[in-house]
Amino acid sequence: MAKILIINGPNLNMLGVREPDVYGAKTLAEIESETQLEAQKFKLELTWFQSNSEGEIVTKIHELVDSEYVGLIINPGAYSHTSLALFDALKILKIPIAEVHISNVFKREGARQELLTGGACDVIMCGPNYSVYGNAAYALSKLC
Repeated sequence: MAKILIINGPNLNMLGVREPDVYGAKTLAEIESETQLEAQKFKLELTWFQSNSEGEIVTKIHELVDSEYVGLIINPGAYSHTSLALFDALKILKIPIAEVHISNVFKREGARQELLTGGACDVIMCGPNYSVYGNAAYALSKLC
């Protein structure tokens, strides 16, 4: 099975509690479970990581260099709109990268509509809800 890392950024550990009108009622653990089942169809093994710390996320991205992972799915959360550090780290990678967002950022506040980190990604998916993780896994299965 091909290995894909999924990185979730700040506040995604609060899914199910945080703005359920925007993000829905499922927890990150529930999303992980459902996406794991979906990924098996594509012969993918998913490893999940979540951090509220930009530095920890950068370090995790660095760990992908010369690793056994063949792709990365990242939901950088709000860092997507602000973090040159994440953008620079993503540009180091030689594996396909998919950026995902649970909500449609283009229907939200103007500050959320620019995806700085997206400039380092092969695939960008926004909404509808949690299916972006499974859809991104499928897309990466075609690129890996």
